[in-house]
Amino acid sequence: MKWAAGGLLAALAVAAGVVGLALHRAEPFLRARIIEELEDRFHARVELDSFHVSLLNGLWAKGHGLRIWPPARVAGVTVPPGQGEPLIRLDEFRFHAPLQLKPGKPINISLVELRGLRVHLPPKSHFEHKETGNDPAVGKSRSAMAGLVRFEVDKMECTGAELVMETDKPGKLPLEFQIAHFKLTDIAAGGAMGFDAEVTIPKPEGTVKSTGSFGPWQGADLGDSPITGDYRFEHADLSVFKGIAGILSSTGHYEGTLRALVVDGQAETPDFRLTHFGAALPLVTRFHARVDGTNGDTWLEPVDATLGHSHFTAQGAIVRVPGAVVKGAQQYTGHDIALTVNVDKARIEDFLRLTSRTGNVLLTGDVTMKTSLHIPPGTAPLHERLKLNGSFALDRARFTSNKIQGRIAELSLRGQGRPDEVKSTDAASILSQMQGSFRMAGGAITLPALEYTVPGAQIQLAGTYGLADGSLNFAGTAKMEASVSKMVGGWKGMLLTPADRHFKKDGAGTEVPIHIGGTREAPKFGIGFERIKPGEKQ
Repeated sequence: MKWAAGGLLAALAVAAGVVGLALHRAEPFLRARIIEELEDRFHARVELDSFHVSLLNGLWAKGHGLRIWPPARVAGVTVPPGQGEPLIRLDEFRFHAPLQLKPGKPINISLVELRGLRVHLPPKSHFEHKETGNDPAVGKSRSAMAGLVRFEVDKMECTGAELVMETDKPGKLPLEFQIAHFKLTDIAAGGAMGFDAEVTIPKPEGTVKSTGSFGPWQGADLGDSPITGDYRFEHADLSVFKGIAGILSSTGHYEGTLRALVVDGQAETPDFRLTHFGAALPLVTRFHARVDGTNGDTWLEPVDATLGHSHFTAQGAIVRVPGAVVKGAQQYTGHDIALTVNVDKARIEDFLRLTSRTGNVLLTGDVTMKTSLHIPPGTAPLHERLKLNGSFALDRARFTSNKIQGRIAELSLRGQGRPDEVKSTDAASILSQMQGSFRMAGGAITLPALEYTVPGAQIQLAGTYGLADGSLNFAGTAKMEASVSKMVGGWKGMLLTPADRHFKKDGAGTEVPIHIGGTREAPKFGIGFERIKPGEKQ
């Protein structure tokens, strides 16, 4: 028994020595092979702080402090090895593989786990000026057994990653993406990889879930490698943007490269509203956009949108402006939005409801409009920063105020020479048309030449409308088809027949002054009939 026990101990000692020797030789060899394969892939210097393996029940490996630099020669200037920002930093990686080394066959690794990945992609100009063989550390002689050991990876999973995209554009900040988790599949040299990612969006806060394919890798510059995929973004709170609110959900498809993407998608916000007012409407958009992945600038080509029952399209640019938003001693990146908008089939009450605290509107009708839209970055409420410059046409218009609509109906009937029908006619049946140009700035809409037409009368107005307080301030003239005697009617009209010639002007039977004042909730509508009906007030 003593002999058997001694033999067992001796055997274990020999086995431990063999395992220890194998580990002693395997660790530096495998570490060198990992570095060599990464240098071949990236054409760049690679460093690995530590690497440890275990040969119990297969090959278990763990590495810490991996760094991969981009090409070291830029525009003829050599960056010293190990200096500058690495292209890739990795805090930790680990993998397991069975010990089934076969000549000519790679070691298959089913899963590589990554922790703390940071990818810092230099601007495109860095790679445009690179030269081959630019780093003394790359292109060195490979280990003698390099051809005997190769790795084949099925899948990679990473927790906690960051992607930083540098830009060549002066004054622009790099674009940063926080990636909570991603998975790569179908990993093969020279081929496209499948991916499944969760990207954290800070504003509006949420997680974009995306699946697709990336690659094949284009040389040293992964920014030019093709990418395609689909995304889903749900429950995004728009109230983080100054002046608007609502819960947005968006889905879509994208393709291109990391530096330049084309995105087709749709977004739905069932409760879109301007926070200064509060009334909400459903907003649905479909869009085709080009995105500069290095700075986030976006070109909409175009957006097809429906607000309530109103349809419009828009195209233009959304540009990030570093330092444009100042809060106290801090400066933040803002967005400058410049669009051209074409409202081709809409209801005026949808747009007016957005600027109403109660949801009540002054006017209804069919509207078409073409305008430029500019929203500069800043901290002021959206309706104060919003600038518009365009023209519109309103058809089948009707005022919601019975008082105003009644005065419009009276104006129309008298203008047609039918004053005796004023009391018997349903005022709501009198529809009108408007058209003109407009400008908006500082929260006020200015209409320098508004043409308002009802049966029997043409009205020309000029004035302003305040979005915040709903103030109305318009004045002008009403040109009536009927003569003054026909407008008044009855025996009073007969007495005014000699005066008809004095009220005619520019082809109109009668011209009278008109003004609109008050507020959106309490409008005041005045017609200068007192000029032609002595002793009778409005």
